[in-house]
Amino acid sequence: MKTKIVSIGNSQGVRIPKPFISECGLTGDVEMTVQDGCIVISPAETPRQGWDEAFKNMAKNEDAPLRGSALADRLLIDEEIQHDWDDLEW
Repeated sequence: MKTKIVSIGNSQGVRIPKPFISECGLTGDVEMTVQDGCIVISPAETPRQGWDEAFKNMAKNEDAPLRGSALADRLLIDEEIQHDWDDLEW
């Protein structure tokens, strides 16, 4: 499909037909990059995307920490960490 570049304020742009946007699954924020002389528009990744689902799966599979067991999560500060950083002169 051919289209024209149009003025949008002090910028320029193109109108993307709704079926194109729907087919690509674009909603909300998008990322724009240039690859080999082409403009690529893709869904914007959000920080921690998919974490909620991963945590639900962990709980369902009982991957959550086991209270009172050796496998339970604990703070690293509770463990003795071997390194010589404190002995090095800055």
